[in-house]
Amino acid sequence: MNSNPQSENKPTSESPTNQAPMRRTPQPSIHRGGGPGALMPGEKARNFKGSMKQLLAYLGKYKWTILLVMVIASVSVVFSIFGPKILGQAITALYEGVTRIIAGDPRGIDFAEISQFLLRVLSLYLGSAMLDLIQGFLMTSVSADITYRFRREIAEKINRLPLSFFDHVTHGEVLSRVTNDVDTISQTLNQSLSQMITSLVSVVGILIMMLTINVQMTLIALTIVPLSILLIRYVVQHSQRYFRVQQEYLGHINGHIEEMYSGHVVVKAFNGEEESIAKMKSLNETLYDSSWKAQLHSAFIMPTMRFIGNLGYVAVAILGGYLVIRKELSLGNIQAFIQYMRSFQQPLMNIANISNILQQTAAAAERVFEFLNEPEEIPDPAEPLAVGEVKGSVEFKNVHFGYEPDQIIIKDFSVKVEPGQQVAIVGPTGAGKTTLVKLLMRFYELNSGQILVDGVDITRLKREDLRDIFGMVLQDTWLYNGTICENIRYGRQDASDEEVVHAADTAYADHFIRTLPGGYNMLLNEDATNISSGQKQLLTIARAVLSDPKILILDEATSSVDTRTEVLIQKAMNKLMQGRTSFIIAHRLSTIRNADRILVLRDGDIVEQGKHEELLAQNGFYAELYNSQFALQTDY
Repeated sequence: MNSNPQSENKPTSESPTNQAPMRRTPQPSIHRGGGPGALMPGEKARNFKGSMKQLLAYLGKYKWTILLVMVIASVSVVFSIFGPKILGQAITALYEGVTRIIAGDPRGIDFAEISQFLLRVLSLYLGSAMLDLIQGFLMTSVSADITYRFRREIAEKINRLPLSFFDHVTHGEVLSRVTNDVDTISQTLNQSLSQMITSLVSVVGILIMMLTINVQMTLIALTIVPLSILLIRYVVQHSQRYFRVQQEYLGHINGHIEEMYSGHVVVKAFNGEEESIAKMKSLNETLYDSSWKAQLHSAFIMPTMRFIGNLGYVAVAILGGYLVIRKELSLGNIQAFIQYMRSFQQPLMNIANISNILQQTAAAAERVFEFLNEPEEIPDPAEPLAVGEVKGSVEFKNVHFGYEPDQIIIKDFSVKVEPGQQVAIVGPTGAGKTTLVKLLMRFYELNSGQILVDGVDITRLKREDLRDIFGMVLQDTWLYNGTICENIRYGRQDASDEEVVHAADTAYADHFIRTLPGGYNMLLNEDATNISSGQKQLLTIARAVLSDPKILILDEATSSVDTRTEVLIQKAMNKLMQGRTSFIIAHRLSTIRNADRILVLRDGDIVEQGKHEELLAQNGFYAELYNSQFALQTDY
């Protein structure tokens, strides 16, 4: 069975030449970025608890690894927490040794004791560093595997979703789930999870160590916590509106630049440069103003917190010095306490930051799971019928369909097409012409009725087998970022170089291909804008020729070509349609005069059918359409 040109598998090819295309693996372009659904900083989940519960359930297979990471992180923090205390003991021993020397005591400084203290500190810090490396390796492995699973499942989900889903969701929204949301979850698992564990353990551990040194100094140190919280809360409240405006206008600028870049020819043609620059200047000034104020407010945090922290150090130093004078505290303990105090603020800030990150993670997880839980298309039958030799008869029986259940656009449609017939479908915009071929390919499910191919209901076939029967040339040309050779071979992956050239020659594309730089090896850009619209259409026709389908669908296939090329394509299409059932959707009625049957649609119903001459003789709706086109051409 021939491969459908819209098949999801990409062709393989090597290095083509101008004379004969060779095969190489195509590299389809991937647009990275946000889009309308991009997760903004500070965005919160609608159901935080439910989203985190789902995420934890998804992490079930890694529970022992994550538990091990938690244990390792805790032990690592404990090792690092004990370091300052032992280092303080070494300083105390040094101070006492110096004091003995001053007092004339022959014992002097006990370097052996100090060395033991320093070796213990070194061992603790080395152990902590090794455990951090192990923890980082484990969490990186887990987060990478989860990222891979999420993206694989989203990619598989996309192929199982009905096309109706994409009628309501933008491409940018779907892309955001694959990129931004999955990245947010991955970064949280890789960095924030272990950081949250270490921060919590650090806060508790440091507080305990500070209390073991001196309760009074600990109470003084704790006074900086509410002051810091009040400061952060004040700054966040006042800077949030500026950050919101900054994010909003960053999106406006991105959209404006993208719009101006993609339509730069139109901008130049209508002398819109000054207006474009003026709009960009206005947007940029607003962004500058909001960004400056947001960053200014944020910049106050660290200096002010440092000032508050320094006040705490002064108070602790005064009290500690007083206690040392009274011999209630050793010098080493003051050093250790100040070191703990300096380390106490950072995990507190980390915890405050992680709480916001967890909100973003919950929102990202909610969006990903929401997408993965979307209703899928009706599965293929458990025991599908095998596709034998396809003759090409097609029958629509009492078909009712609407993109929305309460808005039926195809109403009780019935028609039978014999094998090898060329059937043209005409009618005004919105009559349901393209909808019929979408239903034929089972891109959408019927509300009621049946569609039969060779007497077999299409719902009893696998979608892959059904679509393998058809070849399509659409009005909107679709080419991907790859060579011309690869784009033609998309129609049938196992086609030889000679068959690719023959298909291009049949579609009257071989001549212009050879005149392009690189010939069949020329690389098309992301939107294939480095060739003309007519050339793009010729390539899609060549792809259909190569697929050698049993049933052919032409949706206004010659709409983007000049009159001379249209005549050549019509000859190629007539040759291709010989012996094949063909459905031709046409707006230019002059192109379907030779069709075996013309179906005239209006509001989803067949209002007339017959041959061209018969329909003109009836002097009905078809004649009205045809004469109106002829009159327009004459007036022009």
